Amino acid sequence: MASGNEIIVTGEPKGVFLEGYITGTPLPGTIVTLDVSEAVSNGRFTYEPFSPATGLRAMTAVLLPDSLKGKTETEAYVTGDRCFMYVPVAGEEMNVLVQDSEDAIVVGDLLIVETATGLLLETTGTPESEPFQALEALGTIAADTLCHVIATGQ
Repeated sequence: MASGNEIIVTGEPKGVFLEGYITGTPLPGTIVTLDVSEAVSNGRFTYEPFSPATGLRAMTAVLLPDSLKGKTETEAYVTGDRCFMYVPVAGEEMNVLVQDSEDAIVVGDLLIVETATGLLLETTGTPESEPFQALEALGTIAADTLCHVIATGQ
Protein backbone atom coordinates (compact mmCIF):
# COMPACT_ATOMS: atom_id res chain seq x y z
CA MET A 1 0.00 0.00 0.00
CA ALA A 2 1.29 3.38 -1.00
CA SER A 3 4.58 3.80 -2.81
CA GLY A 4 7.36 4.43 -0.30
CA ASN A 5 6.83 6.60 2.74
CA GLU A 6 6.64 10.08 1.21
CA ILE A 7 3.55 11.97 0.02
CA ILE A 8 5.15 13.16 -3.24
CA VAL A 9 6.38 10.15 -5.21
CA THR A 10 7.39 11.85 -8.47
CA GLY A 11 11.05 12.86 -8.64
CA GLU A 12 11.60 16.53 -9.50
CA PRO A 13 7.98 17.66 -8.95
CA LYS A 14 6.79 20.53 -11.15
CA GLY A 15 3.75 21.65 -9.14
CA VAL A 16 3.49 24.41 -6.55
CA PHE A 17 4.54 24.22 -2.91
CA LEU A 18 2.41 26.30 -0.52
CA GLU A 19 2.56 27.25 3.16
CA GLY A 20 -0.23 28.47 5.40
CA TYR A 21 -2.14 27.65 8.55
CA ILE A 22 -4.49 24.73 9.07
CA THR A 23 -8.00 24.37 10.44
CA GLY A 24 -8.92 20.99 11.92
CA THR A 25 -6.75 17.94 12.56
CA PRO A 26 -6.02 16.47 9.11
CA LEU A 27 -3.27 13.97 8.38
CA PRO A 28 -0.71 14.48 5.62
CA GLY A 29 -2.13 13.12 2.37
CA THR A 30 -5.45 14.92 2.94
CA ILE A 31 -6.72 17.23 0.18
CA VAL A 32 -7.07 20.79 1.45
CA THR A 33 -8.30 24.07 0.03
CA LEU A 34 -8.57 27.70 1.13
CA ASP A 35 -10.64 28.38 4.24
CA VAL A 36 -12.29 31.58 3.01
CA SER A 37 -13.91 32.20 6.41
CA GLU A 38 -10.51 32.87 8.01
CA ALA A 39 -8.52 36.10 7.77
CA VAL A 40 -5.01 36.15 6.34
CA SER A 41 -2.45 35.90 9.15
CA ASN A 42 1.18 37.00 8.77
CA GLY A 43 0.69 37.07 5.01
CA ARG A 44 -0.44 33.42 4.90
CA PHE A 45 -3.87 31.95 4.16
CA THR A 46 -5.63 29.33 6.25
CA TYR A 47 -6.50 25.97 4.70
CA GLU A 48 -9.03 23.30 5.66
CA PRO A 49 -9.89 19.78 4.52
CA PHE A 50 -11.48 20.11 1.06
CA SER A 51 -14.67 22.08 1.54
CA PRO A 52 -15.08 24.63 -1.26
CA ALA A 53 -17.58 27.43 -0.73
CA THR A 54 -19.17 26.89 -4.15
CA GLY A 55 -18.88 23.99 -6.59
CA LEU A 56 -16.23 21.30 -6.50
CA ARG A 57 -13.65 22.73 -8.87
CA ALA A 58 -11.61 24.47 -6.20
CA MET A 59 -7.85 24.20 -5.99
CA THR A 60 -6.78 20.83 -4.61
CA ALA A 61 -3.58 20.87 -2.57
CA VAL A 62 -2.20 17.79 -0.85
CA LEU A 63 -1.16 18.27 2.77
CA LEU A 64 2.50 17.37 3.38
CA PRO A 65 4.11 16.36 6.69
CA ASP A 66 5.67 19.15 8.74
CA SER A 67 9.28 18.16 8.10
CA LEU A 68 10.57 21.27 9.90
CA LYS A 69 9.31 19.72 13.14
CA GLY A 70 10.40 16.20 12.17
CA LYS A 71 6.80 15.01 11.69
CA THR A 72 5.87 12.07 9.46
CA GLU A 73 2.83 11.17 7.35
CA THR A 74 1.22 9.51 10.38
CA GLU A 75 1.16 12.65 12.54
CA ALA A 76 -1.86 14.96 12.23
CA TYR A 77 -1.80 18.73 12.24
CA VAL A 78 -3.91 20.70 14.73
CA THR A 79 -5.81 23.95 14.22
CA GLY A 80 -3.47 26.91 14.02
CA ASP A 81 -0.38 24.92 12.99
CA ARG A 82 1.75 26.21 10.16
CA CYS A 83 1.15 23.72 7.33
CA PHE A 84 2.84 22.70 4.11
CA MET A 85 1.03 21.67 0.93
CA TYR A 86 1.68 20.69 -2.65
CA VAL A 87 -0.50 21.37 -5.71
CA PRO A 88 0.35 18.64 -8.26
CA VAL A 89 0.29 18.98 -12.02
CA ALA A 90 -1.22 16.30 -14.25
CA GLY A 91 0.92 13.19 -14.40
CA GLU A 92 2.56 13.54 -11.00
CA GLU A 93 2.40 10.57 -8.65
CA MET A 94 1.54 10.92 -4.99
CA ASN A 95 0.40 9.00 -1.93
CA VAL A 96 -2.98 10.44 -0.91
CA LEU A 97 -5.42 9.37 1.79
CA VAL A 98 -8.36 7.25 0.61
CA GLN A 99 -11.43 7.09 2.86
CA ASP A 100 -12.47 3.77 4.35
CA SER A 101 -15.43 2.37 2.41
CA GLU A 102 -17.22 -0.75 1.30
CA ASP A 103 -15.96 -0.19 -2.25
CA ALA A 104 -12.72 -1.82 -3.38
CA ILE A 105 -10.16 0.40 -5.09
CA VAL A 106 -8.58 -1.11 -8.21
CA VAL A 107 -5.85 0.16 -10.52
CA GLY A 108 -7.31 2.74 -12.89
CA ASP A 109 -10.22 3.85 -10.69
CA LEU A 110 -10.91 7.56 -10.98
CA LEU A 111 -11.16 9.17 -7.54
CA ILE A 112 -13.14 12.14 -6.23
CA VAL A 113 -12.52 14.22 -3.14
CA GLU A 114 -15.06 13.83 -0.33
CA THR A 115 -16.23 17.29 0.69
CA ALA A 116 -15.47 18.20 4.33
CA THR A 117 -13.04 15.28 4.91
CA GLY A 118 -10.58 15.91 2.07
CA LEU A 119 -10.17 12.15 1.55
CA LEU A 120 -10.49 10.36 -1.79
CA LEU A 121 -13.34 8.03 -2.75
CA GLU A 122 -14.12 5.93 -5.80
CA THR A 123 -16.09 7.99 -8.34
CA THR A 124 -19.88 7.76 -8.09
CA GLY A 125 -22.48 9.49 -10.26
CA THR A 126 -21.31 12.32 -12.51
CA PRO A 127 -18.83 14.37 -10.48
CA GLU A 128 -17.56 17.80 -11.43
CA SER A 129 -13.97 16.77 -10.85
CA GLU A 130 -11.91 13.56 -10.68
CA PRO A 131 -8.47 14.89 -9.74
CA PHE A 132 -6.74 11.53 -9.13
CA GLN A 133 -6.55 8.00 -10.57
CA ALA A 134 -5.50 4.95 -8.54
CA LEU A 135 -2.20 3.29 -9.43
CA GLU A 136 -2.62 0.43 -6.95
CA ALA A 137 -5.35 -1.94 -5.84
CA LEU A 138 -6.41 -1.69 -2.21
CA GLY A 139 -9.45 -3.96 -2.07
CA THR A 140 -12.01 -3.04 0.57
CA ILE A 141 -10.59 -0.35 2.84
CA ALA A 142 -11.21 -0.79 6.58
CA ALA A 143 -9.44 2.43 7.65
CA ASP A 144 -8.27 5.62 5.93
CA THR A 145 -5.20 4.55 3.94
CA LEU A 146 -2.52 6.16 1.79
CA CYS A 147 -2.97 5.13 -1.83
CA HIS A 148 -0.54 5.54 -4.74
CA VAL A 149 -2.29 7.80 -7.27
CA ILE A 150 -1.57 9.95 -10.30
CA ALA A 151 -2.91 13.50 -10.70
CA THR A 152 -5.29 13.76 -13.67
CA GLY A 153 -5.46 17.53 -13.97
CA GLN A 154 -9.27 17.27 -13.91
